[in-house]
Amino acid sequence: MRAIQRGDVLYEPGDAVVPFFVVVAGELEVVRLWAGTETLIATYGPGKFTGEVNSLSGRPAILRLRVSQPGEAIELDRQQMQALLQTDAELGEILVRAFILRRVELVAAGMGDVVLVGSTHSTGTLRIKEFLMRNGHPYSYIDLERDPDVQKLLESFHVASGEIPVVICRGQLVLRNPTNQEIADCLGFNQTVDQTQMRDVVVVGAGPAGLAAAVYGASEGLDVLVLETNAPGGQAGSSSRIENYLGFPTGITGQELADRAFTQAEKFGAQLLMAKGKRLWCDRKPNIVEVDNGARIPARAVVIATGAAYRRPQPFLLETGVPGVFAVGDVRGGSVKRVASAVGEGSIAISFVHQVLQE
Repeated sequence: MRAIQRGDVLYEPGDAVVPFFVVVAGELEVVRLWAGTETLIATYGPGKFTGEVNSLSGRPAILRLRVSQPGEAIELDRQQMQALLQTDAELGEILVRAFILRRVELVAAGMGDVVLVGSTHSTGTLRIKEFLMRNGHPYSYIDLERDPDVQKLLESFHVASGEIPVVICRGQLVLRNPTNQEIADCLGFNQTVDQTQMRDVVVVGAGPAGLAAAVYGASEGLDVLVLETNAPGGQAGSSSRIENYLGFPTGITGQELADRAFTQAEKFGAQLLMAKGKRLWCDRKPNIVEVDNGARIPARAVVIATGAAYRRPQPFLLETGVPGVFAVGDVRGGSVKRVASAVGEGSIAISFVHQVLQE
């Protein structure tokens, strides 16, 4: 239990340590900071709790949490909160659902710690928009051609209009036409990830296969690190709608599916490192995965889920020695006895059947 006093700031945008609070008495308020002004996002009274999806990922805070009425609150660190999620299924469902909905509202309202100044005619602007959107990071967008006050804003940060797109992080750091990796570094996507820690498994690629491996591995108690160069979901994450995915009779967008899978993996403790895998050493134990920033990550096992393109005369994945004949599920030698694996193999086989029919 922690006593809280009016005006106490419990965390600020950019803080790496973001505790989880349950209000017992008093009131907390969440505010967004921009250009010297504050925007009230939410208030939490007795019985309410703080947090959104960054509480799961361990990424830095994007908003300020401040005490508006004195009282008391229960304080948990991230490890304690995750243990609670994993041991109490009913409470975990309530918290995770609230975290997801709060992030959805922040994204929809553009209430975050990032401002993007750009143009609809700029390919760089479109790239950055897609990167932030697919990573579920809330941002505000100011259009160079449509916003009457944009020039004043650019002048205040000593930026010329020809330098767009411009990303302003937390109202302080200005990035001119940044790469996706520079944006990830600015926002602290990798800040809390220990790149020297021994992992049970490193999953290279956060498409559907990689995310599935992360969810299953982390849920079974493994220490899982996922490497991804752009955003969770892979090609499936950019699908406008998936109508034939098992268990979703009304369909689901690729982005929604990726977001749910990623949040599920984080719930069980998996971590995501925004980096590109460059080299794998597996001639001795532990295996070593080198990423593009030079870090070498030790791993007892590695799952490669980067995607690939298959061309004839090589057989298609799951194709037997007889051209056009595929084997999926338990009939296949060395199959993984999991329903999800069987479902995935069935859908994969059909995609290759279409290619066979076109030959």
